[in-house]
Amino acid sequence: MIVSLILVPLVAALVAFIVPSERVRPWIVALTGAAHTAATIAIVAMGLRLTNVAPWLELDALGRLGLVLVSIVFLVCAVYSVGYLHLRAERPNRVFCTVLLVFLAMTSLLMLSQHLTLMWVAMEATTLATALLLYFNQNQRSLEATWKYLMVGAVGIALALLGTLFLAYSALIGLGDPTLMFSQLVKAGPDLSAPWLRTAFVLLLVGYGAKMGLAPLHTWKPDAYGEAPGVVGALLAGGMTTCAFVALLRVYRVADAGGQGDFARGLLVTLGLLSMATAAIFMIGQRDFKRLLAYSSVEHMGILALGIGIGGPAIFAALLHTVNNALVKGILFLSAGNIHRAFKSKRIEDVTGAMRRLPLSGSLFLVGFLAITGAPPFGPFVSELLILTAAIDAHRWVIAALYLIFLAVIFIGMGSTVLAVVQGEPPNDGDGTKFRESPLRVMPMFACLALVLMMGVWIPEPVTDLLYAAARLLGA
Repeated sequence: MIVSLILVPLVAALVAFIVPSERVRPWIVALTGAAHTAATIAIVAMGLRLTNVAPWLELDALGRLGLVLVSIVFLVCAVYSVGYLHLRAERPNRVFCTVLLVFLAMTSLLMLSQHLTLMWVAMEATTLATALLLYFNQNQRSLEATWKYLMVGAVGIALALLGTLFLAYSALIGLGDPTLMFSQLVKAGPDLSAPWLRTAFVLLLVGYGAKMGLAPLHTWKPDAYGEAPGVVGALLAGGMTTCAFVALLRVYRVADAGGQGDFARGLLVTLGLLSMATAAIFMIGQRDFKRLLAYSSVEHMGILALGIGIGGPAIFAALLHTVNNALVKGILFLSAGNIHRAFKSKRIEDVTGAMRRLPLSGSLFLVGFLAITGAPPFGPFVSELLILTAAIDAHRWVIAALYLIFLAVIFIGMGSTVLAVVQGEPPNDGDGTKFRESPLRVMPMFACLALVLMMGVWIPEPVTDLLYAAARLLGA
C-alpha cells in the first residue's frame, strides 16, 4: 500500500533516533532511502492507488512523477551522507539522520495529498525539517541562514494558508460546499467564484513560489544554500523545490479549470522572467561558488514557471526540466560540498585548482556547470530547447528573446566563477590536502551524471509516459 511510503520513513526515523551508534544511523538513512525508491518504482509501475482507504491520498500523474524524482534524489543524498557524516565525526548526527527521514516521509505525503489542506500541512512539515538540517554546522552564519529561511518560509506558508481559505470560499460561493479536494475543485471549476479564485491563486502562487525560490521571494536561498552542507543543498534544490512546484501545479490546474488559465499563465511568465533576470544579475562577478548555485536554482525555478506560463508543449518541457534540474543539482551541490571541505572556503580567492586537488569532484563540478547551463548532450539542453521552441511556435517573440539573453548572461557569469574554482594551482594548504575522495562521496554524483546523460540522449519510455500523463493532467 502506498501509505507505507509515509509510514516506513517515519518508523525508520524513530529507529535512527533511538540507535546509539553514530556510525549506524547514516546506514539506516541510506537503506531506508533504497527501500523507498524500490517501493516507489514498484508502486508507480503497477499503478497502485489508495482511494478506497483514504480518498485524500492518491498518486495522480503529478504525484507519480514527483515522488519518483524526490525518492531518487533522496537516495543519492542518503548514500552520500554516509561518507559525509563519517567525515564530520565531530558532529552528533542523531538529529540530522532523524530529520532526513522525516523529510522523506513528509515529501512523500505531499506527493500523495489530494486535499489542499493536507498538502499545506505536508509542505510546512517539510519546511521545519529542512530548517533543522540547515543548522547542522551550528555556527553563527548557519543560524542566521536558518532564521532567514524560517522567516521567509513563514510568510510564504501563511499566504498559502490564506489562499487555501480563499479557494474554499470560492467553492462555497459557487458550489455551496467549501471543498478542498482537488478532483472536486477541478470538476466544478466553471462554477467556482472567479474573483475569489483569482485572489486565491495569487496568494498560493506567492506562498508556494516562496518555497520554490521564485524572485522576488528568493531572498532566503543565497544564505541557506551558501551555509548548508552540500547534501542539504542538494535536497533543497532537487527535493524541496520539486515539492513546491508540484503544489503550485495542482493549484494552477484548479485555476485553469475555473477559466483563469490565461490570468495564471501571465503571472507565471512574469515571475519566470523576473527570476531569470535576477539570477543573471547576481551571478555576474559572484565570488562565493555555493551562493552561485543558489542563484542557479532561482534561474531554473524561473524556467519552470516560464514553461508552464507559455503553455502547450512547454508544459511537457517544464516537467522534463524539473527532472533534469533536480539531477544536475545533485551533481553540483555534492561536488561543491567536497570542494568546500577540501579548501575550507567557499570564496574563489581561496579556492583554485579544484581539478588538481580533487580530480573527480572538480571535474564533476565543471561537468555539472556545463549541464545546468544547457550544453549538449545533457538533459537540460533538451528541456530548455523545447521551451524555446514552444515560445517561438506560439509567436511569443519577446519572451523567446529575453529567455535567450538571460541564458547567455547566466552562462557567462556562472562560467567565470566555475572556471576560477576548477582551474589553476591549488593553494599550499596542509589541512586541505588531507581530504580524500572516498567512493561514498563520489559515486552518487556519477549516478546523477549517468541519469542526466541518459535524459539528454534517450528518455526511457516509462519516464516519457510519466511526463506525458502529468502534462495531460495540466491541459497540455
